[in-house]
Amino acid sequence: MIGKIVKGIGGFYYVSSSDRIYTCKARGIFRSEGRKPLVGDDVEFEVIDESTGEGSIEKLLARKNELIRPAAANVDGALVMFAAASPTPNFGILDRFLVMMKRQNIDTVICFNKSDIVSDSELQRLGEIYKKCGHKVIFTSVLEKEGVDELRTLLKGKTTILAGPSGVGKSSLTNLLAPDACMETGELSRKVMRGKQTTRHTELIRIDDETFICDTPGFTSLYVDDMPARELKSYFTEFEDYEGSCRFLSCMHINEPSCAVRDAAESGNISMIRYENYVRMYEELSHKNHTGKAR
Repeated sequence: MIGKIVKGIGGFYYVSSSDRIYTCKARGIFRSEGRKPLVGDDVEFEVIDESTGEGSIEKLLARKNELIRPAAANVDGALVMFAAASPTPNFGILDRFLVMMKRQNIDTVICFNKSDIVSDSELQRLGEIYKKCGHKVIFTSVLEKEGVDELRTLLKGKTTILAGPSGVGKSSLTNLLAPDACMETGELSRKVMRGKQTTRHTELIRIDDETFICDTPGFTSLYVDDMPARELKSYFTEFEDYEGSCRFLSCMHINEPSCAVRDAAESGNISMIRYENYVRMYEELSHKNHTGKAR
């Protein structure tokens, strides 16, 4: 039979096929070949016991792509979700995620939820920060069910990574898109203004036969530390229009004289928030490159 791995825990892989989930083990040959099944993999599997839904994965089918972080296969895009307020969006973490996805050639949509509790001017400010960075930005209110239809259209026919910190409405959005998923919604903690972390493993959630969202854990521990610092600027799309105007062709846009990118940030043509996050990431990467110490 052919199926798709939707979850993997403790050596067991849960394979979706013909509207049923089979609990499978992977053949030992995968380990000897240095291959590991991933969530999102299409597989050939053998049913061992139909009554209990037990099976054995016999073959991994060809992958369209393979992501390192999060570990998943056959991904079409990413949806990164933050609250417009309560909690306040952490742009540093958001920009790290955008760099991670861009480096893996995954198109990302930025979603700011809870649009019903902030002013129009604040929504405009959020949009201005990211309008030149090459990513689509949408605003939703899951509570009021605003913007959800637009999201549903964007996700249609794709396998999409859903990421974001806890407390921003990811589980509530998933419940709207896939009511049968019965996601735990996690009560928002007033004390720390953070939701309880309800996702502990990567899992594919089926919206329809061709549409899946991939919920991912560990969002608050994102580090971009496995590439040369000089590479980072290529993932900030809004820098491209100014690259040729810097005094030095090798300008890293940090403290070099006559830097057109820094000038554009200071004049407001590039978001200063985005630029400062770039500088922070560049300095972290430079330190890691020189010391060889990864996080």
